[in-house]
Amino acid sequence: MSNSKTFSVEGDRVKQAMDSSRNEGAGTWRPAAANNLVDIQRIGDQIHPDLHERPEVFAERLRLSPEGCFALVRNQRVVGYGLSHPWFLYNIPPLNQLLGSIPQSPECLLIHDVAVLPQARGHGAAGILIRLTAKLARKRGIPCLALVSVHDTRPLWTRLGFELIPDSSLIDKLKSYGQTAAERDGGR
Repeated sequence: MSNSKTFSVEGDRVKQAMDSSRNEGAGTWRPAAANNLVDIQRIGDQIHPDLHERPEVFAERLRLSPEGCFALVRNQRVVGYGLSHPWFLYNIPPLNQLLGSIPQSPECLLIHDVAVLPQARGHGAAGILIRLTAKLARKRGIPCLALVSVHDTRPLWTRLGFELIPDSSLIDKLKSYGQTAAERDGGR
């Protein structure tokens, strides 16, 4: 059974957003494009082999929210990605399912997936991505960020300012994310 938990980030910590999307060791976060989808699928399958998503799911996220989708590029090669889209807080969509559309009045910017290849880790790429995503949320007037933590990434998200908020109503919603899933949400 999933251990459902919610995390929150308070505004002041996230408002310290860096203007740069670059970190020499990890690479550069840049807007994802359709020609990155093959690399995004490959990286997703490598990092999350037990949480496979169909190519059309990644393509739809990019189509519905292109400004919330990023590719981490190092030496002209995609080494990671981060996908986010406007959504409803505490109503996490099942993994590997199409959304159809995004809400007109979203409650959060849902960080759908973050995956970074091992050789690009340890250089602050996730923190830069969260700052870019928070900046987008503020720009769009979206009050908070949300994500589902999988594969024991709770320490990473906590270090980036997210706080755990238990919510037993999410247990069924998080089943498609595997046994280690925990929802986290946060303010701008």
